[in-house]
Amino acid sequence: MSDQVLHVGDTDFEAQVLKSDTPVLVDFWAEWCGPCKMIGPIVDEMANTYAGKVKVVKINIDHNPQTPRQYAVRGIPTLMLFKDGKVHSTQVGAVGKAQLAQFVDKAL
Repeated sequence: MSDQVLHVGDTDFEAQVLKSDTPVLVDFWAEWCGPCKMIGPIVDEMANTYAGKVKVVKINIDHNPQTPRQYAVRGIPTLMLFKDGKVHSTQVGAVGKAQLAQFVDKAL
Protein backbone atom coordinates (compact mmCIF):
# COMPACT_ATOMS: atom_id res chain seq x y z
CA MET A 1 0.00 0.00 0.00
CA SER A 2 1.15 3.53 -0.79
CA ASP A 3 2.25 5.79 2.04
CA GLN A 4 0.48 8.57 0.13
CA VAL A 5 -2.93 7.06 1.01
CA LEU A 6 -4.51 8.34 4.20
CA HIS A 7 -7.01 6.24 6.13
CA VAL A 8 -9.79 8.37 7.58
CA GLY A 9 -12.86 7.71 9.70
CA ASP A 10 -16.12 9.40 10.62
CA THR A 11 -14.34 11.54 13.23
CA ASP A 12 -11.66 13.07 10.97
CA PHE A 13 -13.50 13.04 7.62
CA GLU A 14 -14.43 16.71 7.83
CA ALA A 15 -10.90 17.84 8.73
CA GLN A 16 -9.13 15.62 6.17
CA VAL A 17 -11.59 15.81 3.26
CA LEU A 18 -14.07 18.67 3.51
CA LYS A 19 -11.52 21.23 4.73
CA SER A 20 -8.73 20.14 2.39
CA ASP A 21 -7.07 22.81 0.23
CA THR A 22 -6.57 20.28 -2.56
CA PRO A 23 -9.09 18.00 -4.30
CA VAL A 24 -9.59 14.71 -2.42
CA LEU A 25 -10.26 11.28 -3.93
CA VAL A 26 -12.19 9.23 -1.37
CA ASP A 27 -12.35 5.45 -1.71
CA PHE A 28 -15.29 3.97 0.22
CA TRP A 29 -14.37 0.29 0.71
CA ALA A 30 -14.64 -2.78 2.94
CA GLU A 31 -12.30 -5.72 3.62
CA TRP A 32 -14.82 -8.30 2.34
CA CYS A 33 -15.33 -6.50 -0.99
CA GLY A 34 -13.64 -8.27 -3.94
CA PRO A 35 -13.86 -5.34 -6.39
CA CYS A 36 -12.45 -3.05 -3.66
CA LYS A 37 -9.39 -5.30 -3.43
CA MET A 38 -9.10 -5.25 -7.22
CA ILE A 39 -8.91 -1.46 -7.46
CA GLY A 40 -6.86 -1.00 -4.28
CA PRO A 41 -3.50 -1.08 -6.10
CA ILE A 42 -4.85 1.33 -8.74
CA VAL A 43 -5.98 3.76 -6.04
CA ASP A 44 -2.52 3.47 -4.44
CA GLU A 45 -0.91 4.20 -7.80
CA MET A 46 -3.13 7.28 -8.25
CA ALA A 47 -2.00 8.53 -4.84
CA ASN A 48 1.62 8.37 -6.01
CA THR A 49 0.90 9.77 -9.48
CA TYR A 50 -1.11 12.73 -8.20
CA ALA A 51 0.92 13.39 -5.02
CA GLY A 52 0.81 17.12 -4.24
CA LYS A 53 -2.17 17.66 -6.58
CA VAL A 54 -4.82 15.33 -5.15
CA LYS A 55 -5.10 13.87 -1.66
CA VAL A 56 -6.18 10.20 -1.67
CA VAL A 57 -8.07 8.82 1.33
CA LYS A 58 -9.76 5.51 2.09
CA ILE A 59 -12.65 5.03 4.47
CA ASN A 60 -13.73 1.58 5.64
CA ILE A 61 -17.53 1.61 5.57
CA ASP A 62 -17.84 -1.18 8.15
CA HIS A 63 -15.87 0.73 10.77
CA ASN A 64 -17.27 4.16 9.82
CA PRO A 65 -20.98 3.88 8.92
CA GLN A 66 -21.90 7.54 9.42
CA THR A 67 -19.99 9.09 6.48
CA PRO A 68 -21.13 6.59 3.79
CA ARG A 69 -24.72 7.09 4.98
CA GLN A 70 -24.33 10.86 4.79
CA TYR A 71 -23.17 10.62 1.15
CA ALA A 72 -25.72 7.92 0.16
CA VAL A 73 -23.08 5.29 -0.63
CA ARG A 74 -25.11 2.26 -1.71
CA GLY A 75 -22.49 0.05 -3.34
CA ILE A 76 -18.77 -0.34 -3.02
CA PRO A 77 -16.27 0.46 -4.19
CA THR A 78 -17.52 4.03 -4.50
CA LEU A 79 -14.99 6.68 -5.39
CA MET A 80 -15.92 10.30 -4.76
CA LEU A 81 -13.93 13.33 -5.71
CA PHE A 82 -14.34 16.22 -3.30
CA LYS A 83 -13.39 19.75 -4.28
CA ASP A 84 -13.84 22.78 -2.02
CA GLY A 85 -15.69 20.65 0.54
CA LYS A 86 -18.31 19.37 -1.91
CA VAL A 87 -18.74 16.22 -4.01
CA HIS A 88 -17.44 17.04 -7.47
CA SER A 89 -18.06 13.62 -9.03
CA THR A 90 -18.81 10.01 -8.14
CA GLN A 91 -17.72 6.69 -9.64
CA VAL A 92 -19.38 3.49 -8.46
CA GLY A 93 -17.76 0.13 -9.13
CA ALA A 94 -14.29 -1.03 -10.02
CA VAL A 95 -12.63 0.81 -12.89
CA GLY A 96 -9.35 0.52 -14.71
CA LYS A 97 -6.36 2.80 -14.30
CA ALA A 98 -7.09 4.90 -17.41
CA GLN A 99 -10.72 5.40 -16.40
CA LEU A 100 -9.75 6.42 -12.87
CA ALA A 101 -7.11 8.84 -14.18
CA GLN A 102 -9.75 10.44 -16.43
CA PHE A 103 -12.12 10.69 -13.45
CA VAL A 104 -9.46 12.49 -11.39
CA ASP A 105 -8.24 14.71 -14.27
CA LYS A 106 -11.75 16.15 -14.75
CA ALA A 107 -11.53 17.77 -11.30
CA LEU A 108 -8.13 19.37 -11.83
